[in-house]
Amino acid sequence: MQEISTTAALREQLSEWRHADDHIALVPTMGNLHDGHLSLVRLARKYAERVVVSVFVNPTQFGEGEDFKDYPQSLERDKRQLKRLNTDLLFVPDVETMYPFGIDNATSVTVPALTDDLCGSFRPGHFDGVTSIVSRLFSLVQPDVAVFGQKDYQQQLVIRRLTEDLSLPIKIICGPTQRDEDGLALSSRNQYLDHKERAIAPDLFAILKGIGADLESGKRDYNDLEEHAVSDLRKLGFEPEYVSIRRAENLGMPDRDDDELVILAAVTLGKARLIDNVIVRI
Repeated sequence: MQEISTTAALREQLSEWRHADDHIALVPTMGNLHDGHLSLVRLARKYAERVVVSVFVNPTQFGEGEDFKDYPQSLERDKRQLKRLNTDLLFVPDVETMYPFGIDNATSVTVPALTDDLCGSFRPGHFDGVTSIVSRLFSLVQPDVAVFGQKDYQQQLVIRRLTEDLSLPIKIICGPTQRDEDGLALSSRNQYLDHKERAIAPDLFAILKGIGADLESGKRDYNDLEEHAVSDLRKLGFEPEYVSIRRAENLGMPDRDDDELVILAAVTLGKARLIDNVIVRI
């Protein structure tokens, strides 16, 4: 596995692969890799001869008071895991490489509509940071395929819209959420949970699955289902930001005739902010 940190070296290697007619897949990450990330790397290999993984903790997608300075990092362990998967290239740029004119003077890419509510309501500016850094990575790597995870459901829809709106020739692949045996979605922030909180955390997924079962049984009072879920989460010790039933295709508000829905939730539990979702076909 090559490790590259400069744009010049990255472009040189990518050019060599393109001249060999190799397809290139990109898996963007912020590091501290777990089995969820690694599943995306494995998935990327199914679509391309060459797999590039980026590790960059992007400061522009963190809001005031969030955990940018404390975001968990484990680069040496990440390298060992990626080597075992035969990753072709690890791109580890610094802030100056990704933002050559400085963060305050950086070009920003905004995707309206899909970024205004749900996580966008509670993390103002977050998705502008995501779409801006993803745009930069897309410009540098120019991948044929980019792979993201379903756990960040709103994010992957935003990136799909970005790609389509800018007519980028990149296929966006969404890998399924990876979970611990008790159902908790894998996340780098899970390590913020203490022992007691870790025992409670899987109940988030259980409650979302319960809503899914209610929808499959014919219940259609979406507001009632959401309100009961928020109440149940509070009783268990979570601090819910939202529980929302939306159209899976575009996060629009559902009506009784929709046949594919997504149930999304964001909560805090101690120091950890957890997100999860369940797709329901009815």
